[in-house]
Formats: sequence, C-alpha cells, structure tokens
Amino acid sequence: MKDIIVGMGEALWDCLPEGRKLGGAPANFAYHVGQFGWKTVVVSAIGHDALGDEILDRLADVNLEHRIERVSFPTGTVQVTLSGDGIPTYEICENVAWDNIPWTEELEELAKETRAVCFGSLAQRSAVSRNTILRFLGTMDPDSERIFDINLRQSFYSLEVIEESLLRSTILKLNDEEIEVVQAMLQLHGTPEEVCRQLIDKYESLRMVILTCGATGSYVFTADDTSYVETPKVTVADTVGAGDSFTATFVANILKGKSIRDAHKIAVAVSAFVCTQNGAMPVLPEEYTKE
Repeated sequence: MKDIIVGMGEALWDCLPEGRKLGGAPANFAYHVGQFGWKTVVVSAIGHDALGDEILDRLADVNLEHRIERVSFPTGTVQVTLSGDGIPTYEICENVAWDNIPWTEELEELAKETRAVCFGSLAQRSAVSRNTILRFLGTMDPDSERIFDINLRQSFYSLEVIEESLLRSTILKLNDEEIEVVQAMLQLHGTPEEVCRQLIDKYESLRMVILTCGATGSYVFTADDTSYVETPKVTVADTVGAGDSFTATFVANILKGKSIRDAHKIAVAVSAFVCTQNGAMPVLPEEYTKE
C-alpha cells in the first residue's frame, strides 16, 4: 500500500511582524499530516541563496522530508500583515523559485508511491510549476487522493487553472470567500451548499467538497451527505496556517479510516488550536494526534 502523503507547491518565508517563519501551504500541510504518523514529503523549489539554505535548515528542524530543487530564481517570500483580529493579508513576490519547480525522474518515482497529494492554485500561476504539478497528478495511481486546497491569493488564478485542477481532484477545499469567486467563474447558481453539490455533479472524480466559513463553522459535502461543525470560540493569536492544518488533519484521519464526521470534528479542533498559536507549525497536543 502506498503510504506517502505529499504537499506540493510554494515553499517560502512568511515575513510576519515578529519575524520570518517557514510558510507556504505545502509545507504547512505536510508538517501537520506528519503529526498524525504519516510519512510526508514537501515538493517545491528554492534559490541558490541564504534564504533557501534557511528553508532546508528549518525543514530539517521539523523533520520534514522534501524533494526541493535549487533553481536560478530567488527563494520566495511573502510579506504578511495581520489585522487586529489576527487575519492575515499577503503580498506575494513573483518570479521566484517555487514558480519554477522542475519535473525530474525523482518526482516521477515519488508520484507513483504517493497515496495523497495536496496542491493549490497559487503555485500554478506559472507555466513551469503548473506543468510539473499536473504531470505529478497524472503519474499518481488513479485511486490516490488528490486534494485541491484552492487557496486563491491576490490575482494569481484563472478559470483554466481552476477547471483543470477540478478535473483532476477527488477532494476540494475552499472558504466562504473563495466559493463566491468559483461560483462566478464557473457560472454556477444557488446557495453555497447547492454550489458545492453542483461541483460534485460537474466533475467526475470529485467526491467531496470542504467549505470553511471562518468563525461560523465548516461543512463537508458528499453526493448524498453533509457534515457541519461549528467553529469553537478561542483567543486568536493569528490565523496563519489554520486552514492548512484543517486540511491536513482531515486528510490524515480520513486515510486512517475515520468517518467523515469524526475526521471533520478533529480538523476543526486542530484548526482552532493553531489559531491560538503564533505561526503555522505549532506542535499539536497529544489529545488530537493519538489514535
């Protein structure tokens, strides 16, 4: 049985008010999946620079295995500004290393051994990384999970990227702001629940849609069922990486055989805990990760 879970896309530094922290959804996702006992790998690219060296050092510090190529572009950075409620806004540098993730024989072999991969729209803003991501998806076992955590950022997405990704996905994760964009771009109609079910009907491989609605709650939709869990009230330090921890926890537990409802409840609890911590990669309490 294939047992590797991959986070694929942007590897970068989040430049927060308190300093630089390793960021990017793929590393956040892989880190949290690993806390549930899975073997994880981060796939990305960095530059031949000190920031790239520091990313490798940080991945080693948190015991994250990686397939990260060094390319002739600078390592990515994101300027993160937090609102009074801890909600982040992002200024994402362009023409950086993770825009140029190359396809390699090593990635081809990894894809064949991957049980689940999480990818988004941001790393597909450039043709090089987009082609690598789509090739990876096409090389995976057809029965593997392909999680499209859409992560719409600034203007770095298009109808083509969204549709091509949905055609290849088994699970879609998006938030209440992103669903409005997707609904408009795909010319869907109705309530958010109706839109989620239309997506499942429209894309043959898509069997599950996760919709998070911030402080209100979150849903998991399948063709014939709905799970809803309210968001617990916590004291928020920042929300950086909270969505990634939700996705990672849900996937880690679904792959362990837990029901959608049980995996959903754990994902909500973990995401709420991450909101109480600074940065995207806190160590989770054992109560969440124990069998």
